[in-house]
Amino acid sequence: MSERGTAAAERGPGAAGTGGRDGARTPPLRPGGYDPADYAAHVAHSADAAGVSPVLVMTVLHNEAYKPHHPLLERLWQWWKPGASFGVANMHRATFERVRRAHGLTRRWQDLRDDPAFAIHTAALHLRDLDRSLPRRHVRRYSRDELLALGYNTGGRNMRAFARGVPPGPMARSYLRRYRAYRGRAAEALTDSGDGAPRDTVSG
Repeated sequence: MSERGTAAAERGPGAAGTGGRDGARTPPLRPGGYDPADYAAHVAHSADAAGVSPVLVMTVLHNEAYKPHHPLLERLWQWWKPGASFGVANMHRATFERVRRAHGLTRRWQDLRDDPAFAIHTAALHLRDLDRSLPRRHVRRYSRDELLALGYNTGGRNMRAFARGVPPGPMARSYLRRYRAYRGRAAEALTDSGDGAPRDTVSG
């Protein structure tokens, strides 16, 4: 595959400036105008390709929408806070590098801020990796998707501890409350777009 073709595949279906299976194009990121629902087509296709729940991916995007997602603003944010995360899914560099190595991605962490489709695709791959490391049996107070969302926020080791019954700390509990609050809105966004019926779990 050519370098151009590889980059397009990494961006996922309907990547920026290109038509996906449904001809969808990535909406531009505008300062103060970001809405995760605008990317429902990319969420549905990336989640399907990764084998994870589109509602999970969309809800994570809603949870991570607390700051303006615009390439220029993210550059300024990183200047002020060098360890900041990038892209509409707020991925830190160390996490991205693990996903990049695991899936043979050739693009860079910095590309997340300029290409929402690539950021969503990478987030879906990361959630798949977390799912593979999560035991099938876990405490019943959390759904599997809730544990995966906690893993996205706090890391795989903490996720597995929560699955065994270790209580989350205050920041993780806040993330989980927001996840539960946003989940209905995320499912509605996917239903309204016609891009994927809600699924509660990723793989059983």
